[in-house]
Amino acid sequence: MFPQKAKELFAARLKQIWLQPDFKSAMAMSNLITDEYSSLYPDAIKCLEDGLEDSLQFYHFGNIDHRRISSTNVLERLNKEIRRRSKVVGVFPSQESYIRLLTCYLMEYTEEWEVERSYIKPEKLVTVMETRERLLQKVA
Repeated sequence: MFPQKAKELFAARLKQIWLQPDFKSAMAMSNLITDEYSSLYPDAIKCLEDGLEDSLQFYHFGNIDHRRISSTNVLERLNKEIRRRSKVVGVFPSQESYIRLLTCYLMEYTEEWEVERSYIKPEKLVTVMETRERLLQKVA
């Protein structure tokens, strides 16, 4: 479908969408890429158009550093740690024992993030939620 050299160039162009400073710029960059590549790679452009709105939602949280919420790295790391801990046990005697292990780890993980490594400060989340409520009240 894609020659390797074309994949690298196309991927580099796509990354520019998510590196834009705001939502409007990201949409403008997306439109440029869509216009440029729609005839060459129609399936890829359709996929981009289908998922673009969802992938740009992090721009709507102005008070939070976009680098912290624009990727799923935190979730991927969490899943990797769960798999690592599960492999140590090997075979679980029951489903309940597996759930118990996961629950204990997730509680530990949550406490660690609340106290030590808060990825997004609680004050910022409160501000975001208040802003969201005000916007929803205006719309209603």
